[in-house]
Amino acid sequence: MGTENVLVRMDGICKEFPGVKALDNVDFTLRHGEIHAVCGENGAGKSTLIKVLTGVEHNESGKIYLDGVAISPKTPMEAPALGISTVYQEVNLCPNLSVAENIFIGREPIRNGKIDWKEVNKRSEIALAKLNLKLDVSGRLDEYSVAIQQMVAIARALDISAKVLVLDEPTSSLNKIEVANLFRIMRKLKSEGMGIIFITHFLEQVYEISDQITILRNGQLVGQFETAKLDRLQLIAKMIGKDLAEFEKTIKEDVRDAGAAANEDAFYQARNLGQQGSINPFDIKIGKGEVMGLAGLLGSGRTESARVIFGIDEPDSGETEVDNKKVEIKTPADAIRLGFAFCSENRKTEGIVANLTIRENIILALQGKRGMGAYLSHKEQEEIAEKYVKLLNIITPSIEQLVGNLSGGNQQKVLLARWLATEAELLILDEPTRGIDIGAKAEVQKLVLQLAADGKAVLLISSELDEMVRCCSRMAVYKDKQKIGELKGAEISEINVMKTIAGGQK
Repeated sequence: MGTENVLVRMDGICKEFPGVKALDNVDFTLRHGEIHAVCGENGAGKSTLIKVLTGVEHNESGKIYLDGVAISPKTPMEAPALGISTVYQEVNLCPNLSVAENIFIGREPIRNGKIDWKEVNKRSEIALAKLNLKLDVSGRLDEYSVAIQQMVAIARALDISAKVLVLDEPTSSLNKIEVANLFRIMRKLKSEGMGIIFITHFLEQVYEISDQITILRNGQLVGQFETAKLDRLQLIAKMIGKDLAEFEKTIKEDVRDAGAAANEDAFYQARNLGQQGSINPFDIKIGKGEVMGLAGLLGSGRTESARVIFGIDEPDSGETEVDNKKVEIKTPADAIRLGFAFCSENRKTEGIVANLTIRENIILALQGKRGMGAYLSHKEQEEIAEKYVKLLNIITPSIEQLVGNLSGGNQQKVLLARWLATEAELLILDEPTRGIDIGAKAEVQKLVLQLAADGKAVLLISSELDEMVRCCSRMAVYKDKQKIGELKGAEISEINVMKTIAGGQK
């Protein structure tokens, strides 16, 4: 490709962390009026490349040019001054401040030596109006949903940036209408000459909005491609470095085996279980050796059911049996003692402890199950951690690496390892593959099916219907906070799930 119209050029970028070469001689080019997707597995180097561009990390070698001028931002504050703004997947705003304060924090307009709050509020309303949002900008940010907070972060970035906008997983908490609105704004900014770097795991969005795709793998550049000339299978194959058919074939075989091995006797059974205002009473049973799925649209009651089963939310109706014995599960401690495990959909706030090591994260639940009186020795902790790092293929230079330094996919594996270490009999997995790449998803799916093949009972929740169809031998369908149907065996298909949700016949 030529050098005309180049906005950002990164040449030979190298960056190392202890034991990891995050970027190895990577080139990247962004043009004016271009939406450029950066794709790759977790740990491929996408976020590190962006952090180098925006001054969060410093490269050991290589050059960065903005409009032909060499730049080297030393802090995240320097990048916006150069015209580069970033919106991260995890909203990095101040929830205790107002919407307007978040949009203008650090750059408030001054009048007569004081902050001009009238101007701050007026300009905030204008910034939000560009995103078709009308909010009380004087209200605290934490009064709004995560999706609205994400849109506020985008509004702030657009108000700051004049040249480059970096969007790191911006759609992960947005619904379809909000995504369509964001894409409308992106196209408008593109038409005005802005360059946009777009990082996402949603491949359909890559093809809907991007002009160019840069693919990274293991810290190295695979290549840069015109989106229209690279089909999806080629993209996936280049991202994972393997033929996707290998994964599909193995997963399909595992599903068949898991379904055949499923035990008709229920390990867990509940009748009329529910919590007023949260989830309507439902019946469910989960056998050893099977993957039971909870399907439905966002907010349909899937997560609420899982939380009641695990005792996070105490049920106010129904009865429960485990191994054909009546039990009461009022707290997670009750569930853990009975051999349950729960992986939350929000691994950042309800799962991993980012400032603890891999070893410390893995042994947390086991130590809790045994009690503080049965302290695990450091040697035993190391043995357990090493076992599951190897079993789950967690990519890390050491079990003493901080979990916060790992990629999203490897963080998810650490969370799974924590519960596997308890030798749980029932694993409740809520969105275990959300926000992780194609290769890591396939590995997690294979792990789920292997757990079932080993005789574990698995309750799986996923917003990706194809994943549910691929993994589940039975499936409960939810709508409007209640269970409305159940599918099994050959009945399980995406169309049948959608028909059930719509009220039709399968």
